[in-house]
Amino acid sequence: MLKKRKEFRGRVVSDKMDKTVVVAIDRTVKDPEYGKYLKRTSKFMAHDEKNECRVGDRVKLIATRPLSARKRWSVVEIVERAKKSEPEDPR
Repeated sequence: MLKKRKEFRGRVVSDKMDKTVVVAIDRTVKDPEYGKYLKRTSKFMAHDEKNECRVGDRVKLIATRPLSARKRWSVVEIVERAKKSEPEDPR
């Protein structure tokens, strides 16, 4: 029987490495004393076999075996591509 692997959705914040991207996962937690909801961000290094991901893309991650000292996630699919930004007017 296969185990269900952990899945996360996040946005790519860095793609400068070869076959690796850094993905930020945002979550909200409730403060135990005051009840206010706070935004917390975790960053994970993920394996991108085809080097398809670009900064700003929304991606789906899945847990894998350790691929390096800090890489334990793999990009399964690109959920949404980043919108291309127009270059600023140099004037």
